Amino acid sequence: MTLTTGIMVGGIYALVALGWVLIYKCSGVLNLAMGELTLIGAYVTISFYSWGVPFVLSILCTLLVGIILGILVERIFLDKLIGEPILAVIMVTVGISYFFKGIIEFIWGTDIRVFTPPVFSLKPFSIGFLKISTVYFWSFVLAIVLFLVFVAFFKYTRWGLSMQATADDETAALSLGVSARFVYAASWAIAFMSAGVGGALLGNINGVTVSVGYLGLLVLPAVVLGGLNSVPGAIVGGLLIGVLQNFAGTYLDAYFPGGVKDVFPFAFMTVFLLFMPYGIWGWVKIERM
Repeated sequence: MTLTTGIMVGGIYALVALGWVLIYKCSGVLNLAMGELTLIGAYVTISFYSWGVPFVLSILCTLLVGIILGILVERIFLDKLIGEPILAVIMVTVGISYFFKGIIEFIWGTDIRVFTPPVFSLKPFSIGFLKISTVYFWSFVLAIVLFLVFVAFFKYTRWGLSMQATADDETAALSLGVSARFVYAASWAIAFMSAGVGGALLGNINGVTVSVGYLGLLVLPAVVLGGLNSVPGAIVGGLLIGVLQNFAGTYLDAYFPGGVKDVFPFAFMTVFLLFMPYGIWGWVKIERM
């Protein structure tokens, strides 16, 4: 049960990790506002659901809101920073995170909210010798479906190929007529979409509260382990962190009470980076003199 639950949660982490990876690949920026992007998605989805919109349509509405917010954030806060030092852009994302957190608390407050009626049953079902919680299973399935949709977008559409080209070689992409402004706006839009849906799925499991934003930041170890610029690494890293987190909660909480479940992924990431500083599939920079 611990292993299967970890894998199910890891699938959601992988979806959120895609947003981290995409922005880093396209702009080299580590977006520290991803936790708040995750939180916004959770609150938007539960708001639509409470208004009587079916859950799947609520997810689609969240995707649409994510596109709009992603483009607005990039245009208002980040468009003027193209070509500026990376540290300046990262600090702007920190400011954006606090800005969104204030907006969220102003609109929705800080009380926990739950999906009423529940979207998925909490009762587990069995597949052979495995017991799987229904809510974890369907959240995992939806996360993987959306992840595959995003990957197909990158691989088979003109816009997705433009984003890949910019990520691989921005100068060459610009010389071929690819708009860097479009690519950055699209990367933020997709980051909002993936993080938002991930937040909705996490909120469907545990209820929606400001702690969902912390779960969005918990994906950072998954991104670092997999490689900051690797989409396959986001999958592996997400699944790995989900499993590690659940095993730590099951077997270590009894000996180290006080939230070891949430701390352990960061501790593991620290040790892991001592041996593989670029992650599993990260790009290794080689400089020749």
